[in-house]
Amino acid sequence: MNTALKTVTLGLAGIGAAGMLYANPIDQIRPDAPELAPYGDYTIGVQTLEFAHAGQVDILNTTEGDAPVYDRPLTVEVWYPAAEGTEPGGEYVTTLRDGARQATLTGRAARDAAPAAEGQFPLIVISHGYPGNRFLMSHLGENLASKGYVTVSIDHTDSTYSDQGAFGSTLLNRPIDQRFVIEQMATLDGPLGAIIDGETVGVIGYSMGGYGALIFGGAGVTQASTEYSWGTPNGLLAAHLAGSESHEALIDERVKAVIAIGPWGNNTGFWDAEGLSGFRKPLMLMAGSVDDVSIYEAMRGIFDGTTGTDRHLLTFENANHNAAAPMPAPRESWAYDEGLGYAPFAHYADAVWDTNRMNNIAQHFATAFMDLHLKGEEDMAAYFDLTPVSGDGVVAVDDAGDQTEDHTYWTGFAPRTAAGLRFESKAKGE
Repeated sequence: MNTALKTVTLGLAGIGAAGMLYANPIDQIRPDAPELAPYGDYTIGVQTLEFAHAGQVDILNTTEGDAPVYDRPLTVEVWYPAAEGTEPGGEYVTTLRDGARQATLTGRAARDAAPAAEGQFPLIVISHGYPGNRFLMSHLGENLASKGYVTVSIDHTDSTYSDQGAFGSTLLNRPIDQRFVIEQMATLDGPLGAIIDGETVGVIGYSMGGYGALIFGGAGVTQASTEYSWGTPNGLLAAHLAGSESHEALIDERVKAVIAIGPWGNNTGFWDAEGLSGFRKPLMLMAGSVDDVSIYEAMRGIFDGTTGTDRHLLTFENANHNAAAPMPAPRESWAYDEGLGYAPFAHYADAVWDTNRMNNIAQHFATAFMDLHLKGEEDMAAYFDLTPVSGDGVVAVDDAGDQTEDHTYWTGFAPRTAAGLRFESKAKGE
């Protein structure tokens, strides 16, 4: 590299690390995105809310025989259809995976915009991984809000980049946090509360968020998992034990559908056949075929074992654990971090798949799935009637460009654009 050019390039990188250069858009829709990926008709507003869940076990200060309680703080980001005339566009400041550096994201939501003047919209809860934060799936929060949903993304205490603590807290609190936030949003006062249909709810969880969503949807954990030395202390995870009264009381009838992306847990024995069969919500799984964190075969085990419901499995061939869920890696994350021992980029990106492409595919399927189960739009079922291996689909059109009866390429995908995907479905009882 030319020495002068190298100097300029390094100088610009330094400016970017200080948050002065990069826009980091979360709202990009590629020209080859599937049909339902683009943003909807609603302008989006966004608000940050603070909740406190009283009387929760303080896992970080729990000792043998002593489980103190505290008011568990939860910060959430809420996206919603905004009032007519709202000017779109805004920024988010997020902490990166290293827990120190920050980045500015740009999107389409207007900060603190007035909510839509009329109508009620189903609620969707978004739950990040360990660690993560409420902005990790902000692209999905914005996108679904533009289509007539109120989406709420949680900062799970003890599990964010800034406050990552004992793993046992995440194991116990994920489904509890999800239910608590639903209750807070369903009873929210004011103009924002007025547009929330708190009786019609979906949950989207990534990694540990997917773990929590599966428990919340009826998959109680094994006795063995409550006794792991590295897990939740004092056997407290028994609150989510399959067949227990406490686990049954956690399950919420308001939840109509669950999407679990790269769900962790089956790889380490948190479920058995009994626990998985107790899951009772329409389910969509998304996974990378070479996931070495949640382990792809273990996630297929979830797909096979959740016999109490209809379910789907969308596989990104050769993708790892970052398939579909994380936003595009902020440019500030590309620099090597001494503390982590790697560039935070690796926390967001995949070695094979473009993140925007995966985000767009996830937006497409999440739209169809939530529209079907939360809004009752039966025509969305066509987007799940697919040839299992996308490459086996046939493009067949007549001279006018209309599809013929021989056309079996994936609904909603232009020719070639479903490459690398697999889609499988099982009905309740199978």
